[in-house]
Amino acid sequence: MLLWTGGTMAFVLVGVGAAGYFYLQHLAGNVTTTDVGSAGASNFSKDEAFSVLIIGTDKRTGEGNEGYGDKGSSGHADTTILLHVAEDRSNATALSIPRDLIVDIPDCPTKQEDGSERIVAGQQAVRFNRSLGENGRDPGCTMRTVQENTGIRVDHFMMADFNAVKTLTTAVDGVDVCVEKAVNDKDSKLVLPAGESKVEGEQALAFVRTRKSFGNSGDLDRIKVQQQFLGSLMRKMSSGDTLTSPSKLLKLAEAATEALTVDKAIGSVGTLKDVALELKQVPTKNITFTTVPVKDNPAETVKATVVLDETKAPQVFDMIANDVSFTEVKRQKKKEKDAEAARLKGTKAPASEVRVRIQNGGAVAGSAQKTLQYLQVEEGVTKSENVGNAPAALAKTTLEYAPDQADQARRLADIMGLPGSALKPGESVANSQGLPSITLTLGKDFKGAGVKLDAPVEAPDVEKSTADKVKCAS
Repeated sequence: MLLWTGGTMAFVLVGVGAAGYFYLQHLAGNVTTTDVGSAGASNFSKDEAFSVLIIGTDKRTGEGNEGYGDKGSSGHADTTILLHVAEDRSNATALSIPRDLIVDIPDCPTKQEDGSERIVAGQQAVRFNRSLGENGRDPGCTMRTVQENTGIRVDHFMMADFNAVKTLTTAVDGVDVCVEKAVNDKDSKLVLPAGESKVEGEQALAFVRTRKSFGNSGDLDRIKVQQQFLGSLMRKMSSGDTLTSPSKLLKLAEAATEALTVDKAIGSVGTLKDVALELKQVPTKNITFTTVPVKDNPAETVKATVVLDETKAPQVFDMIANDVSFTEVKRQKKKEKDAEAARLKGTKAPASEVRVRIQNGGAVAGSAQKTLQYLQVEEGVTKSENVGNAPAALAKTTLEYAPDQADQARRLADIMGLPGSALKPGESVANSQGLPSITLTLGKDFKGAGVKLDAPVEAPDVEKSTADKVKCAS
């Protein structure tokens, strides 16, 4: 996000001769780099998916920031977002990592000023924000912590302090935000009316740091507000008003490069420009903001930290690690649902013409026989038979049929309350009389003869939003 238009400015300057060259050298002098060794990639590739760990530190650096953060802090990982950009640049996922998430921090090799390397010992079951600053841990340690606890490769990092929010929002003449209720927070000094407002500088920093004004005053609700703010900032940075204004682009180039500390692999202005231009290919509607799925720490009586929600987090991590887009999954799910729904539409054969083999594929023992009796006696499916157990157990009940048996399948699906996803077009199988039949396999989800099955369970239900949508903080 810091590079979004700073990189555009650098790109423009490439084509304006000596003046542009010298200005690029000036920008290069603004950027601070850190050698994270083997924690990240050795170079930046335009041809591969990549992940950048964006770290907002609470270190009290910069003029006017004495009142923020922890007075004694060496700079913790206060706000952290893992930005994963797809290989084809069609989409990106911005995954927020709660500062109070309990994690294991691995041993971290860190480069010293004299060129030597020191191993900072790891810690188990501590807050994620301690992966930076404490005991000399550098951003490479935060990268290693993310990789170890999520399984997602982290290629690069970008770190900024409080000044980044103030300078970037001022450079674009403010960012539009929205709140459902009026805000008057004495701690952050944030005062806003209900509805839409424009914030910049100190007020913008107060907006992303306030805890008391939204939700239950915790870090998770603050993360949602920060995601909404970043989406608004990205829309503003990529708007025509910004991209066509030389003065705004100059301000952004200065603000972005002065705010950044990055790994050496992307530490040149030329490489930062390349990263920025790759990011700019991603449509804002396909940039998904989400948060690591968590739950309250069960080890605490007074809830102050969170732990991974093991029912949801692994699938989220797996999707990102394998370059699977949340927006694409949503579209694919819709296509699948449409196709499944279509299987249920059309003519239905009379129950007396349905020829079906019933087998037990994981349901309670005796389910196939009870279903046979139910279908024959109560539903008139007299051409049915129990063929025993299926070759393997199934989680979900299925109904397999040949194309010319679709009307029979639709009738049985209507009787059984089967969703479209249970219908599996394929080939028919001969019954005991040698006649073509459809096959009903009762899976582990089967609830009993005569009890209709529910629709399929959705994929992980995690809160998410996209960068092109305006939301009001609540």
